[in-house]
Amino acid sequence: MQGALTENVDSKISKLSLPARDIRYLLEKGYSKTSSIRFVCDHYHLEKNERNVLTRVIISPNTAIARNKKRLTCKEVAGKKILVDGYNVLIAIESMLECHTLWLCDDGFVRDTRGVFRSHNNTDITIEAVKRMCSTLSKFSVPYVKVLLDSQMSQSGELAVIIRQEMVLSSLQGEVSTSAHADFDLKNAGSEYVIATADGVIIDAVEKIIDLPAAVIEEKGIWAEMII
Repeated sequence: MQGALTENVDSKISKLSLPARDIRYLLEKGYSKTSSIRFVCDHYHLEKNERNVLTRVIISPNTAIARNKKRLTCKEVAGKKILVDGYNVLIAIESMLECHTLWLCDDGFVRDTRGVFRSHNNTDITIEAVKRMCSTLSKFSVPYVKVLLDSQMSQSGELAVIIRQEMVLSSLQGEVSTSAHADFDLKNAGSEYVIATADGVIIDAVEKIIDLPAAVIEEKGIWAEMII
């Protein structure tokens, strides 16, 4: 089964490589990302899921450079407070655990392309993802971790309880909270926090970022796929 999955991913990468190159060329020339992706995807008759992958993976050069400058390594976050974009991080880790493809995007961040945010439900995989997240955070030597969840998600309260319990077991000092305006809170958390997210809008608005899913998959010896 794993071999079939690898073959499918390799086939997708091969199919998307040339369109990705064309989109990058247009972005370098100053065309907007939306129009560039639409034009190229229409030209190559790409399907919706293929367009979604390119939308997530391809980033304009200037934006990619700016985001890369904000990313801290695991060692660099030692002694700093971390604010975790809960659903963004956990859904990516779940994707890894369920053997869905994770992509190393042009800005250097690891992302999934399943698009399950609004339909997310807590499962045994979610619990395992929480354990992986907390285990990795416990190795960062950070004094405080705050996990923020979107309260508009139907099971956010239950998930908050699960994370609190695992933080205690992992000897992590901090808190878990829910918010009706989680994105706003993340973007305005202030310089005291390093934000753990791969959400481009949030990355662009804050000073320092840690790619937590990338750290988790590195521990597991898994690599994210690239479209060159």
